[in-house]
Amino acid sequence: MTTPTQAREPEMGLTFEKVWAMFQESDRRMQKMKEDTDEYLRKLSGEADRRMQKLSEETDRKMQETDRKMQETARQIKETNRQIGKLGNRFGELAEHLIAPSIVQKFNALGFHFDDISALRQVIEDESSGQKIAEFDILLENGEFIIGVEVKSKPSYDDVDDHAQRLKILRLNKDRKGDKRKIYGALAGAIMPDTVRTAALKAGFYVITQTGDTVKIDVPEGFIPKAW
Repeated sequence: MTTPTQAREPEMGLTFEKVWAMFQESDRRMQKMKEDTDEYLRKLSGEADRRMQKLSEETDRKMQETDRKMQETARQIKETNRQIGKLGNRFGELAEHLIAPSIVQKFNALGFHFDDISALRQVIEDESSGQKIAEFDILLENGEFIIGVEVKSKPSYDDVDDHAQRLKILRLNKDRKGDKRKIYGALAGAIMPDTVRTAALKAGFYVITQTGDTVKIDVPEGFIPKAW
């Protein structure tokens, strides 16, 4: 007969093998956790890369579309400017035909004694190259005076400066030919802004404005025309 003491097996404490097994299990779990973490980060990075790639492609597409629209807008602006330029030329031609018929008698009333308009659209060319260097809408001439008239539908400040330069070129051209006649300038406009009128008078130009079916030459008190 076995006694209780004889039947109970002795309890075992922690052995080296058990501790080693625990460390191996812990290391395995840590390795698994690291692998899971790395895999998650790879997936996260891959998703971020895909999103960045998609965002980059979408940005490129939008930039190309914007560039296309800008080119189309530039083309439309260029075409609009061309059409406006053509319209402006028509206005200029119309203004010339409205101003030209009565301009001789208006200047003759100031004592110039022109017989007729000497030229419409008078071109001044460079003698060496033959290239156009200046053009006058209306040119009045007699034995003593030359008046170069610039006609605009609505003159601007730039037109005042441009016409002054044009008259300098005409002066040099006449000097080379020994022509010592006095040269005056006039700026005509169907619509003449007050600020441009003041600038033109200050530059020494006669100012010609439209009144109904005829024109008038603006000669304020004390005005002295500039002779080139």
